[in-house]
Amino acid sequence: MTSMLTSNFTDTAFWKAVYPYLRLTRMDRPVGTLLLLWPTLCALWLASDGNPNPNVVLIFIAGTFVMRSAGCAINDFADRKVDGHVERTKDRPIPSGEISSKQALITFGLLLLTALALVLMLNSATIQFSVFGALIAAAYPFFKRITHLPQLVLGIAFSWGIPMAYTAHLGSVPLSAWLLFIANFFWIVAYDTQYAMADREDDLRIGVKSTAILFGEHDNLIVGSLHLVALLLFAALGALHQLSWHYYLGLLMAGGFALYQQWLCHDYNRQNCFLAFKNNIWFGAMIFSGVLLGQAS
Repeated sequence: MTSMLTSNFTDTAFWKAVYPYLRLTRMDRPVGTLLLLWPTLCALWLASDGNPNPNVVLIFIAGTFVMRSAGCAINDFADRKVDGHVERTKDRPIPSGEISSKQALITFGLLLLTALALVLMLNSATIQFSVFGALIAAAYPFFKRITHLPQLVLGIAFSWGIPMAYTAHLGSVPLSAWLLFIANFFWIVAYDTQYAMADREDDLRIGVKSTAILFGEHDNLIVGSLHLVALLLFAALGALHQLSWHYYLGLLMAGGFALYQQWLCHDYNRQNCFLAFKNNIWFGAMIFSGVLLGQAS
C-alpha cells in the first residue's frame, strides 16, 4: 500500500514539475547541507558558551539550508556547458533539459531573497558579514575556469557561517572564531579535493581546474595532511575554550574517519573517492558532538 501511494504521488504532474528543482538545489541530497551546518553549529555553541539563543539557531539552520541550495543552483548554471560531459553530472536538470538556464538563475535569486529575509532577523553586524558570504557563494563556481584552487574559495564560502554565528551572539568576531574558521577551511579543502578526485578524469578532458589535478599523484598525501592540520587546529580551539576530554575524544573519532577516507581513496576509484567525500559528514558530526559534550561536562 505504501509503495503504491508513493508511486502514485511521484507520477503526479506536481511532483514531475517540482522534482527537477529539488535536484537542482540538491534538496534531495543533504550531504552538502550537513557539511555546511556542522561548523556553523559549532560556532553557535562556542560563541554562546553552550547556551545559544534558540531563535538564532533556527535562523542559522534555515539559512544554511537555503544558502547551500542557492549555491547549488548557481553552480549548475555556471557548469551548464560542462555537466553533460561528466559521468557523475550528465543527468542534472540543466544538461538533461528539465530546467532552463533562466529558470536556474531565477531559482538562485529567489533563494537569495529568502536568505536575506532570514538574516534581516539578526543584528547589523551579522547582516554586514552576510553580504560577503553571498558574494563569495555566487562567485565560487566560476573560479573552476580560472584557477586550480577553487577549493580554497569554497573553503571561505563554506566557513563564512562561523563569523556570522559569532556576530549573531557577540556582535564581534574574537580570536576563537578565526581559529575555528581556519581549522574548518583546511577540512573543506581536504574533502572538496576528494570530491574533485572523483571527477578528475572528466575534468582533465573538458578543462575544468581543481586541487585534485594540481596535487596530482600527491593528492592523498596532501588531503591527509590537510585533515591532520585541521585536527590540530581544532585541538587548539578546544584548549582555548577549555573544553573537557570528551571534545578530544570527538577529535580522535574524527581522525578515525579521516584515516578511513584515506583507505577509500587509495586506489583512485571514482566511486570510492566520492564515498570518502560523503564520509566527511561523520567527521563533522564528531567535531560538533565533541563541542556539545566538551561544554556540558
